[in-house]
Amino acid sequence: MNQSDDGAGAGPSRRKDARRNKETLLEAAAAAFVASGVDAPVRDIASRAGVGLGTLYRHFPTRADLIIAVYRHQVEACAEAGPALLKSAPTPHDALRQWIDLFVDFLVTKHGLAAVLRSDQSGFEGLHAYFLDRLVPVCTQLLDAASAAGETRVDISALTLMRGVGNLCIGAETDPDYDARRLAATLVDGLRHPR
Repeated sequence: MNQSDDGAGAGPSRRKDARRNKETLLEAAAAAFVASGVDAPVRDIASRAGVGLGTLYRHFPTRADLIIAVYRHQVEACAEAGPALLKSAPTPHDALRQWIDLFVDFLVTKHGLAAVLRSDQSGFEGLHAYFLDRLVPVCTQLLDAASAAGETRVDISALTLMRGVGNLCIGAETDPDYDARRLAATLVDGLRHPR
């Protein structure tokens, strides 16, 4: 990679612009994938991001590069949200509920990537392990905090909860009126200790 590709030879302003462009492209691509699938035209993605095609290709030379980057970006955003929510939410259960909302949003977007992620294309095979490695510990931390506070049951693992939420999100792929967030909230409310 040469210096102009990663911004190493550019001044601070150009590097900041490049990071902002990349972030904007990732958000635009995620939205386009939800709306039109992973085959959404790159021209539409660049347009949503307010950048030219050259900028898109400079950051993501292939569609596979873009898909992998969107997936990883969304996993990281979800992973980083957990500890932040524990600090800012009124209770650990509220933090868990808010995090599950973010997780649902991620899963609904991920379903748009599902066919590609199941493909044999190189680069996709490690994404599921990456997903589990990053998100199961975050969900575990949230569940542990809520159970330590006496707010939730202790007999469910993070992976079981995440699988349950994932199964509730499947209907969102084909039915625009399907409210996966509402169903997931019902599941999380069901974890509460009876009063």
